Amino acid sequence: MFTNRRAFLRTTALATAAVTTAALAACTTGADESTAPVSADQIQAALEKGGSITVWAWEPTLKQVVTAFEAKYPKVKVNLVNAGTGNDQYTALQNAVAAGSGVPDVAQIEYFALPQFALGKSLTDLTAFGADSLDGTFTPGPRSSVKTGGGTFGLPMDSGPMALFYNKEVFDKHQIEVPTTWDEYVAAAKKLHAADPKAYITNDTGDAGFTTSLIWQAGGKPFAVDGTRVRIRLDDQGSAKFASTWQQLVGGKLLAPVGSWSDGWYKGLGDGSIATLVIGAWMPANLESGVPAAKGKWRVAPMPQWTAGASAAAENGGSSLALPKAGANNALGYAFLKYATAGEGVQIRVDNGAFPATTAELRSPAFLGKEFPYFGGQKANEIFAKSAADVVPGWSYLPFQVYANSIFNDNVGKAYVTDTTLTDGLKAWQEASAKYGKDQGFTVG
Repeated sequence: MFTNRRAFLRTTALATAAVTTAALAACTTGADESTAPVSADQIQAALEKGGSITVWAWEPTLKQVVTAFEAKYPKVKVNLVNAGTGNDQYTALQNAVAAGSGVPDVAQIEYFALPQFALGKSLTDLTAFGADSLDGTFTPGPRSSVKTGGGTFGLPMDSGPMALFYNKEVFDKHQIEVPTTWDEYVAAAKKLHAADPKAYITNDTGDAGFTTSLIWQAGGKPFAVDGTRVRIRLDDQGSAKFASTWQQLVGGKLLAPVGSWSDGWYKGLGDGSIATLVIGAWMPANLESGVPAAKGKWRVAPMPQWTAGASAAAENGGSSLALPKAGANNALGYAFLKYATAGEGVQIRVDNGAFPATTAELRSPAFLGKEFPYFGGQKANEIFAKSAADVVPGWSYLPFQVYANSIFNDNVGKAYVTDTTLTDGLKAWQEASAKYGKDQGFTVG
């Protein structure tokens, strides 16, 4: 579901530059018009009248949601279009917005990319539709991720509270205790690789999303945004915790030099040479489909902590559904968006393997009590739900995070293949991101 989340392409970065420049122009010229309030009666009237809407999304369970929505509202036709995954769709959406035609009524936008489109004045502030009344519907991490600049620019569709997935068979074989802290995790990495030089605690070749998630969990707040004023501090306390700890794994060559989602990665997860993943709660379906031979070998545990006894978590992945301003039918679009994220569509998506962003589902006895045969019958949702509740508050993404992530491996990535340290890599990433922001007209401090 999120396999291309971090596959950032240089061409997309260039497209991002153009859109970000346009975004600043809109901000500074006051080109944004407020949206008139849309009442529940108006939305219901639109459903009864009927019509057609186009939804751009790659999330697979929306197919079943569309079928159910059309059955409930037979006068409405939903055209579900996969315009590409992640950045491929964002480029298409940016191009459609710039051209002024072909813009969908609803678009799937990941949390890290949402601020860029909101700043670009290309999304409708859902406050006009009463979206703020749904705040208590969603878990804290996703809820805060759809809010920026005083508005609500999407509704959370799913979430990625993180957990530790580990190969119990490998841990038992080498008598390794499940780590509860990151120091214990490093110790486990050393013990495992010493016992079997072909085995690694995990893989990592440099990943922006993973890095920022661990900084987030460590309490870091490297990005702060106030309109067009941006602060970038990739040397804050949380960033320093991540860099000093993870450097031990990088410098000690204790990480499998295998890219995630590659054939080698799936092979390693299957044969035990990659023993853990610290990743979002959406991962079970990927393990079940991509590594079926390892069924029964894997288990789930809470994320290792930076401080013993703590219970901090972070998000990794997750998407919203948003209304592009240039869409032809915002009332019907919002009706579908609300149905899919806060209505009957939520259970439909959960039943088909999605991980929800809604508190009701995460508290449901049926959801919490679900047993996962892949994890030896473990009730893994109990761990995921607690992680969702423990996400550290206050995290922000840059308004040009898509571009910043696209240059991650040009900077931090060097630490994985040269003598550059992660600390120096983060510093270089900060400087390059700040330069880009300034070039686009942001005030960066």
